[in-house]
Amino acid sequence: MNSWKKWIIGCAAALSLGATVHAAGGGMAWDKIPVKTTDTESLQRGAKLFVNYCLNCHSAAFMRYNRLQDIGITEQDIKDKLLFTTQKVGDTMQSAIDPVQAKAWFGTNPPDLTVIARSRAGAGGTGADYLYTFLRSFYVDDARPTGWNNTVFDNVGMPHVLWELQGARRAIFAIEPVHGVDTRVFKEWEQISPGTLTPEEFDKSVADLVNYLAWMAEPTQNKRKVIGIWVLLFTLGFTVLAWRLNAAYWKDVR
Repeated sequence: MNSWKKWIIGCAAALSLGATVHAAGGGMAWDKIPVKTTDTESLQRGAKLFVNYCLNCHSAAFMRYNRLQDIGITEQDIKDKLLFTTQKVGDTMQSAIDPVQAKAWFGTNPPDLTVIARSRAGAGGTGADYLYTFLRSFYVDDARPTGWNNTVFDNVGMPHVLWELQGARRAIFAIEPVHGVDTRVFKEWEQISPGTLTPEEFDKSVADLVNYLAWMAEPTQNKRKVIGIWVLLFTLGFTVLAWRLNAAYWKDVR
């Protein structure tokens, strides 16, 4: 690739991540999460968290409820535990929030989350890394309309929907010189009130939720990987066969 093309791509990536770097006070690293889209128990827990905490405001318009059967949730369980209004098993995951009211409350309509785990990938890591860090980085901020802010996404319009599970925390910042400029740098957390989960349990729950979001972004990814392995094995076998046939056809000519 030409150097000028690399430069353009690098600039585009820097611009797309500018808000994150600024909010993190000089580039807070995203926490790494091992995505396990084959762990059906984790995916099931994550799906329940998604329906109960995310689907109130965010839609997953390209995902149908009956697709959850792929991760071991039965149709009856979907009807009994994951459908709350007049929705049907074959419907897409649409939020019931009014777009006009949502814009008035949050400043913009909450984005669709179907492929959020793929669209948020960047220089800091995968989209799953970003979501895992973001969902665990809310803190109390009385200056914000929702009462919450985030060290990864400064002045975020989204409230901390998982605060009952995590509890309320305060972020401690310090002013330090970064590249010759005084910058607010995140230092540590101060727990104000406990949540219903321990920190370890909360991190595990967020990991389950992010795991589900990563699976939802491409439900066929596990099947695709298996097919890919078989295609590579077939190609390798056919290559060996073609090589031996070529040797057999040309042995008398030589």
